[in-house]
Amino acid sequence: MAIKDILLPLVTYPKPTGSAAIEKSVAIGKYIGARISAIEMIVKPATPYAGTFILNDLSTVEATESQKLLHLAEEMLQAFEKAVRSSQIAHEQRLVRCTTEDVTSVLIESARLRDLTLVAIRAYDGPQEKFIEALIFESGRPILIFSEELADSLPSSFDHVAIAWDHSQHAARAVADALPLLQNAKIIRVFAVTDNRTAAELESGAALTRHLAEHGIKATFETIKSGDSSVGTVMDAYVKTNNVDLLVMGAYGRSRLKEFIWGGATYTILGQPPCWVMMSH
Repeated sequence: MAIKDILLPLVTYPKPTGSAAIEKSVAIGKYIGARISAIEMIVKPATPYAGTFILNDLSTVEATESQKLLHLAEEMLQAFEKAVRSSQIAHEQRLVRCTTEDVTSVLIESARLRDLTLVAIRAYDGPQEKFIEALIFESGRPILIFSEELADSLPSSFDHVAIAWDHSQHAARAVADALPLLQNAKIIRVFAVTDNRTAAELESGAALTRHLAEHGIKATFETIKSGDSSVGTVMDAYVKTNNVDLLVMGAYGRSRLKEFIWGGATYTILGQPPCWVMMSH
């Protein structure tokens, strides 16, 4: 199934989505050939003010904060409109006002009716973890993430793709979701991180390349030793060494990222994506 509709969350809190990230998101949407559905969220944080404020003072502070958030939302909207005008991409946008407690539910409802959700990640940003976790485990749709800090240097196409493979249901789901992107790639590497290459692992990787070939996709398979390094560290190094544009992988676990129950590889890649990463559960 082709990717036709991409959800792009733009949030004001705790930090607004930057213009470079917005421009890169629109560029990749154009490459994929999908419509970008931007949801601009004016997120009102819980009031952190001490109880010594009298009512009028508190109202004044809240009004000032609301104006600030509205200004940030307008800046994001202008950056989005500029990017879509330049790329001439199909798009839509809507503005949502919500509290920090409502962000997750709003995003899940929106993501379930889109083919893919595109998220700019700030390195190990705690406030982002809750809604990213929900998008992966509760939306039923894949997410495409990238480092907001690296937005300017990321490619606007997926010529070189790597698939992290372990024959799990999560990895299989990720490959299936990524098929439309794999069909346009020039180089596709399937790799498994393992210190003991078993016959079953080798056959599984070979079987995946045969499966991809049935879709007209040529791929190679290799195994990588982890040694004393974590799987996430090995994957990060593999991506950088091979100049990979897009990493396709499954997501593991159901608990909060900060509790490290997701699995080391998932936490490492989500904490600081080394390239574009398409993740499914």
